Amino acid sequence: MPMHNPPHPGAALREDVLPALDLSATALAQHIGYSPLLLSSVLNGHAPITADLAHRLELSGLGAARQFLAEQIAHDLWHAQQRAHPAITPLAIKP
Repeated sequence: MPMHNPPHPGAALREDVLPALDLSATALAQHIGYSPLLLSSVLNGHAPITADLAHRLELSGLGAARQFLAEQIAHDLWHAQQRAHPAITPLAIKP
């Protein structure tokens, strides 16, 4: 069952992981060799977790890359489903 308005995965990093590790966003960025500005954008929900970032987070022991990406996809898909789209009907596939 799909979640209603899944949170941006950066929020969990910001609210749960960093405080538990007593780590700043800048320190995490430095540890994983990532731009502090880009990481801040992710942590604040303004940019997605990319495959590269997910991999770096996995290498640092913060979780599975696939899980970070699955959470990002769930977030993105829910928001896409909320936007208005033109009337799209299913295509008929010929046997």
